[in-house]
Amino acid sequence: MKFTLSWLRDHLDTTATLGEITDALNRIGLEVEGVEDRGASLSAFRTARIVSAEQHPNADRLRVCRVDAGAEQGFGDVQVVCGAPNARAGLSVIFAPPGTFIPGSNITIKAGEIRGEKSGGMLCSLRELGLGEESDGIAELPDNTTPGQSYANFAGLDDPVIEIAITPNRGDALAVRGIARDLAAAGLGHLRPWLAGTVEGIFDSPIGWDNRFPEACPMVLGRTIRGVRNGPSPAWLQERLRAVGLRPINALVDVTNFFSFDLGRPLHVFDADKVAGDTLTLRRGAGETLRALDGGDYVADAEDCVIADANGVQSFAGIMGGEHTGATEQTTSVFVECALFDPVRVALSGRRHGITSDARQRFERGIDPALPVSALEAATGMILELCGGEASEVVQAGDAPRWHRSAALRFDRLRTLGGVEVAPDEAVSSLEHLGFTVRRRDDQGAEFEVPSWRNDIAMPVELALRADDTTDPAPVRASVAAVEAECDLVEEVLRLRGLDAVPAVPLLPVSPVPLPALTARQARAALARRLLASRGLVECVGFSFTSCAQAALFGETPDTLRLLNPIAADLDQMRPTPLATLLPAAARNAARGLADGALFEIGPGFGHPATPGDGGQALVAAALRFGHGARVPGRPAAPVTLWDVKADALAVLAALGVPMEALSVTADAPSHYHPGRSGVVRQGPKTVLARFGELHPAVARAVGLDMPAAAVELFLDAVPDPKRRRKGAPELPSLQPVRRDFAFVVGQEVTAEAVLRAARGAERSLIAGVSLFDVFEGGTLGEGRKSLAIEVVFQPRERSLTENELEAASNKVMAAVAKATGAVLRG
Repeated sequence: MKFTLSWLRDHLDTTATLGEITDALNRIGLEVEGVEDRGASLSAFRTARIVSAEQHPNADRLRVCRVDAGAEQGFGDVQVVCGAPNARAGLSVIFAPPGTFIPGSNITIKAGEIRGEKSGGMLCSLRELGLGEESDGIAELPDNTTPGQSYANFAGLDDPVIEIAITPNRGDALAVRGIARDLAAAGLGHLRPWLAGTVEGIFDSPIGWDNRFPEACPMVLGRTIRGVRNGPSPAWLQERLRAVGLRPINALVDVTNFFSFDLGRPLHVFDADKVAGDTLTLRRGAGETLRALDGGDYVADAEDCVIADANGVQSFAGIMGGEHTGATEQTTSVFVECALFDPVRVALSGRRHGITSDARQRFERGIDPALPVSALEAATGMILELCGGEASEVVQAGDAPRWHRSAALRFDRLRTLGGVEVAPDEAVSSLEHLGFTVRRRDDQGAEFEVPSWRNDIAMPVELALRADDTTDPAPVRASVAAVEAECDLVEEVLRLRGLDAVPAVPLLPVSPVPLPALTARQARAALARRLLASRGLVECVGFSFTSCAQAALFGETPDTLRLLNPIAADLDQMRPTPLATLLPAAARNAARGLADGALFEIGPGFGHPATPGDGGQALVAAALRFGHGARVPGRPAAPVTLWDVKADALAVLAALGVPMEALSVTADAPSHYHPGRSGVVRQGPKTVLARFGELHPAVARAVGLDMPAAAVELFLDAVPDPKRRRKGAPELPSLQPVRRDFAFVVGQEVTAEAVLRAARGAERSLIAGVSLFDVFEGGTLGEGRKSLAIEVVFQPRERSLTENELEAASNKVMAAVAKATGAVLRG
C-alpha cells in the first residue's frame, strides 16, 4: 500500500515529521517497506532567472549567462556557462549550485572555468534531475517564477511516498483513512472528521439492477450521471495517482481509483450510452468471453460473479471491468457502481483467471459494509465537481448484510496473554480511538461493539446471544469466536502501545535435548537415498501410477487400486512397486544409446503382498542397473548380474543398522525376477526386507529393454529401528586375524546360507566373519552334489592362538557344518 505524506495529512491532523510517522507505523505493526523522498534528493536545486545570455568568446555553442538564483540564498548574481540552445535572457530555469549531485548524469557540480570563462553552477534539464526524458535544452519554468525557491517545493516534489506491507487480515489498512485512524489511535495526532455530502438525484436512473446471484453480491448500488465532460483530471489528482504507481487515465476513471486508495472503497464506472438495455444483471458466468480493461480476454464460468447487460458480460464483479463499456474522453453519461462482493468468491475468481487488480486486493480482504452509500455520494460529488453534469436517484438491489459484531476483553488477559501490564482505562481508551464502542464494562473487563471496517475481529451478535443455549450447536462456535475476538482485542491494545514494547518470551523447551527433526521413516529414506547415490545410481522421481498392463508385470492389479479419473488413459493404475516406472525409464534411456545405466527411486508401492504398509501402501527404495559395466583394458565388459544389486541391498541394510548376521536369503523372489537368479532377503522367517535379482527376460522385453537388467526393492517400512547402544570408542583388536578356507561337499538342496550360518555359530567368541567365495558342481563330485568353499576369520582377543587352539576351532567349524547340513570336508 502506497500513499503520500500530504494525502495522509488530509485525514490526519498531525505535526509529526516523516521519521516519526514511519517509526510509528513500524511500531503499530504496519511495516514500512520503503520511503521515496524525491524532495530530499532534489533539495539543492533552486529556481532562477537568466538575466543576460552572451555568446562565449571562445566557443560557438556556449553562452555566458548571468543568473539570478536568489540573493537570500547567497546566489544573487552567478555566472554560468551553458550549452543549451534555448538559454536566453528572461528565462526562468532550474539552477544547481556547486556541490550539487546531478542524478540524471551521475556527476557532482564543481565551480571552475570553461574555455576561459568562469562557471559557478549549472542550468539543468528535467532529464538531469531524473524527472524527464532526453531534451535538447534546459527546463523552462513559468515566467512568473520567483528566483531562489527550492525547486522540489516549487514543483510539488517534496511530498514523500510511503509504502507499507499489509497483512491479509487488515483490509482497512488498504485505505489512507484507515492508516490515519491507526496513527491517531497511537497518539500521533487526531483523525480529521469525514462526512460525504448528499447529492440529490433529479431524475430516475435509466439503468437499474437485477441481482440473480445474492450469494456473491448481497448489496449493490448505482446511479447515472448525465451531461459529464470527461477529460484529464486535475494536476493534484494526477500527481497523487502517479505517486502511488497508478497511471492517470481520465477524470471519471481517476475518481474511482482515488477512492480505492483514499477510503479503500473500489468503484466502477460504465459508459451508460454503451450499456445495452436498461438493466445491469449480477449473475453467474456462462462461458462468455470478456475483453477486460487490461486488454486480456477471459472466459467467465459458473463460479464467477459477473455484471452483464443485454449483450453479455461487461465486468468481472469486484475484479475488473470490461473494455467495451469503459469510460473514455468521449463519455457523456456514466453509471457508477458501488457494491459489496463476497471476499472468497472474488479471491477464487481472480486466482482462476490470473487477474490481479487493486479492487480484487481490497474485496478479498473485506470491504467496510457500512460505507457503500457514503462512498457513492462522495464519488458522485467529485465527478460533478470535476466533470459537471447532473445525477439521478440511487438504484439499489439487495440489503446491507448484518455486520454488527461484539467482542469482550478481560483485562487480565493483557498480562497473561500479552505479557504486558496495561491499565484498564488505557486499554478501553485505545480501543475507543480505533472506533470500538463500549457496550458494558466492569472491574474485570468490557464488551465492545466492533466497528464496521474491522472485518478481522468477527464475533457475530447472533452467536453471542445464543451462547447460553445448550440445545444449539452454536455455543461451540460462539466460544471459539469469542476467544479469537478477545485475542484480537489484546493484539490491538498492545500494538498501539508499540509491538517493540512487548517482552520477548522464549517458548519452554519440551526437553533439554532437542527432539529429532525427522521421523525414523524419514531418516531411513534419507539415508537410503544418500547411500544409493554414493554407489553411482541416479535418482528418479516418477508418478505413483502407471498403466494397468504395466502394473500387471509386477503384481496384481485389483480394482481398488484403479483410478476412476486418471490424468491420462495410460496412467490408470496405482503402481505395486517403483520398478514399474523405473523400468520404462531405463528402456527409454537405452533406446537413446545409454549402454550402461543405474537408476533408483524412493517412493510408495501399493497393494502388493510383499509391500505391507498403512492402507496397503509401503515406502520402497527401488534400484535398477542395466547394460554392461565399463570397458577396461585386458577385461571384457561384463553384464550386470544379481550380485551387483545384492551388494546394493546389503550396503543399504547395513547402513540402516540391520545386523547382517541376522539376515538370510531365500530363493522365492516374485515372478518379475529371473527364477534362478534372484533372492529375497529376510530377517527371521517372516520379515521381508528386500528382494533382488536379474529381471525376467519377458518383463524386460515387454517394456522394450533389450539388454541385461537387475533390480532390487528395499522395503524401508519393514526395516526395524536399530537398537540403541552406548556410544563409545570401538573395540579394535590388537592381534592379527587368522583366515582358514574350508570346502564342503553337500547335496544340491543345501543352501550356502545354511553352511554359513552353521559355521558362524560354531565358535562365536572367536569367529569374526564367514563368507562364501566359491561354488563348484560336476567333475568328480558326481550328480546331485556341489562344493561350497567358505572363508572363516578367527580373531584372537587376548593372545595369539597356538596351533592346537586353531586346530580345535577348525574342528568345531567342520563338526557344526556337518551336523547342520550333512556336509563332508572335500578332499
